[in-house]
Amino acid sequence: MAHVKLHIPGPVEVSEKTFRAFCSPMIGHRGQGFKDLYAKIQPQLQRLLDTRQLVFISTSSAWGVMEGAIRNLVAKKVLNCMCGAFSDKWYDVSKRCGKEAEPLQVPWGSPIRAEAVDRKLATGQYDALTVIHNETSTGVMSPIEEIASLKAKYPEVMFIVDSVSAMSAVPLHFDALGIDVLLAGTQKAFALPPGTAIFVCSPAALAKAATARDRGYYFDFVEFQKNAEQNMTPSTPSIGHVFALSSKLDDIFAEGLEARYARHRKTNQMVRDWAARHGFNLFPDPGFESLTLTCVNNGAKPGGRTVDVPKLQKLVKDQGFLIDGGYGKIKGTTFRISNMGDETEESMQPLLAALDAAMKQL
Repeated sequence: MAHVKLHIPGPVEVSEKTFRAFCSPMIGHRGQGFKDLYAKIQPQLQRLLDTRQLVFISTSSAWGVMEGAIRNLVAKKVLNCMCGAFSDKWYDVSKRCGKEAEPLQVPWGSPIRAEAVDRKLATGQYDALTVIHNETSTGVMSPIEEIASLKAKYPEVMFIVDSVSAMSAVPLHFDALGIDVLLAGTQKAFALPPGTAIFVCSPAALAKAATARDRGYYFDFVEFQKNAEQNMTPSTPSIGHVFALSSKLDDIFAEGLEARYARHRKTNQMVRDWAARHGFNLFPDPGFESLTLTCVNNGAKPGGRTVDVPKLQKLVKDQGFLIDGGYGKIKGTTFRISNMGDETEESMQPLLAALDAAMKQL
């Protein structure tokens, strides 16, 4: 069967080089070989996230760490900032973990803004908040620096940020942001296979976690810290993912961080330009569009062109490319095209040509 190239919001395409690294001969996860591997990638991860804190590797989806953050850091009440399907789900996760939670809901397509968060935190009810930096379902990138600036005003509140579909594609300065947890999965902008999460915690978050009696075991942040100090993980990791991550980090720094960020901006603009040429507008509020995927409005909001999304998907898939037909309550009234990971101007051109050809048949 011919491979259909992925331009969905994740998983994304994985390079042959990365797959070869993933298939490296197995080593023991408590042996010196693994410790040396982790010791090699630790400073690279710290440089990527601009942090002096140890960066952790979890064999799980990002949702594992997202739930873990709730169990480790919420003692009183959590404010779940909600602007799309995945940030909305975090509220449900909080309740399922037995925590008192309250939603801060904004319309899908709009970002989370600091003023709204400030009004909620000013009540003094909360000891944690959750924010999704880049809401994949809507293509909205909330202004994380603006939101994080509130941490100075509310130092006792744990700021938990999911940057699943942005980490490594846009600058993230963890220490300067002053937030408490920053996490991502590897199947999106890192362009690795699904199944591993990367996260970092502030000293305040680790101290708070140490006081939580019901933080569990598998996602115990204190255990992650203790093990990372020894270049290990609390439980058996997906060693293949760690080899692949090492290879990918070498690629990232060979390219250069600024060049990588610029490449994502350029390839994202190519998709936006394609949408504009065909009479579409975008679903996110202007100025808050994601840089790693484009959520095209197809009737979810007034204005712009509409097409038969399933037909568009089929026509594009017949040419060897998979795009996404929208998610949740905006499925079909939006569609999404990813440019994250290893995509370049050259690799995006065939997709855009296939999209052009498909539009002529609609």
